[in-house]
Amino acid sequence: MPPKIRGMTVNTNPHQGTLRRFTLMLSGEDALDIQGAGDQPLKGLPHERFLLGNLVPIAPILLLGQSTLTFNASQNIACLQPIHLHATRDHLILMSQNQIDLTESESSELLKSALPFIEEDFKSPLLFHDKHYWFIPAGPFASLESYSVDQAHGRNIDWWMPRDTQEEGIAKRWRKLQNEIQMLWHIDPINEAREQRGLPSINSLWISGIGKLNDVHAPQAIAGSQKIYGEHPLLAGLAKYLQIPYSPEMKTDDLAGIFAWLTQPEAVWPQLSKALSSKQLDELLLIDFPNGKIRERIFTAKDLYKKSWAFWKKAEPLTWKEIIAS
Repeated sequence: MPPKIRGMTVNTNPHQGTLRRFTLMLSGEDALDIQGAGDQPLKGLPHERFLLGNLVPIAPILLLGQSTLTFNASQNIACLQPIHLHATRDHLILMSQNQIDLTESESSELLKSALPFIEEDFKSPLLFHDKHYWFIPAGPFASLESYSVDQAHGRNIDWWMPRDTQEEGIAKRWRKLQNEIQMLWHIDPINEAREQRGLPSINSLWISGIGKLNDVHAPQAIAGSQKIYGEHPLLAGLAKYLQIPYSPEMKTDDLAGIFAWLTQPEAVWPQLSKALSSKQLDELLLIDFPNGKIRERIFTAKDLYKKSWAFWKKAEPLTWKEIIAS
């Protein structure tokens, strides 16, 4: 029997006290034809929209998870990130944060030189910063439609640049500030030293995640969990927002009531399979996003084995690759 899929007669939001469930979410990618779907991208990666809601207020959730600040849940927050734009023959490509090897001290020095320009245009002081993320009230840029580095990296940035929504000229104002900072950092000793070490220069600033904490709409799959595991910084913020215990690493044998978004989900599959077979878990809820669409499937112990007409043969267990490909 195939696993139950949401939309069939299955309750994917049971009371955790009566059903021992482990929820595993996989990262999602945009549909392949997204650039042919309209005149602008769909805001947020599939898993970002699933976790936060259609407004995808990434910045306030990241700020909540990375700081001890108390801030107004109705205030629009923006996330700024120092980045490298790689020049090809006819366009620029945004490199991901894990490709640039930016240090804490480099980030702080670059911020120091850019901060007067940032605070002047945003009309507000910076709230908090770490190596990869700088947070500030969005102020005059609150209406910008923007896209996360996770969504835009590795692609032509022309398609992913911030866009006007309610007021014309806001995106142009952002590009002016971005250009000023690019020129400033072009001559910065930090970049000269990085290039001598063979590292990509930090040559631009990216804005994304604009939104309010009040705009977060977390799904029951995570809101109803008892523990949250995963390294992505969004989870730290969501756990704090939902007041659920959180750890970046999964170190437990008690799997019931867990929501996990793991860097290597295949590594936990043997443990989950064993827990289902031994009745330590009643079911696994697997959430993924084929073609950019959410899919929620329930697996129980009887779904762990390949189906065969050769009933006299011992059934073979499904591999992780077979599970995610089905």
